[in-house]
Amino acid sequence: MKKQLKLPKFKNEDQERKFWSKINLADYFDADDFEKVSFPNLKPTSRPISIRIPEYILNRIKEKANEINIPYQSLIKGYLSQAVFS
Repeated sequence: MKKQLKLPKFKNEDQERKFWSKINLADYFDADDFEKVSFPNLKPTSRPISIRIPEYILNRIKEKANEINIPYQSLIKGYLSQAVFS
């Protein structure tokens, strides 16, 4: 394990950003210093898509979503998830 350099104190974010952009991280951190972490409460990344659905189906989905008091897009995601994972 090699000797690591000590981090300086920064007056502001701009000074810190400039510092980190010009140095070699290996001089300040060793791979053994890092710990494995988990973020169990992160939401999965989602991405908007465009899909054509017949209007009568979309109307029925909106009616059903209104009946159970959830957004219709959430209901569609639920239906898709059930279809894919069951």
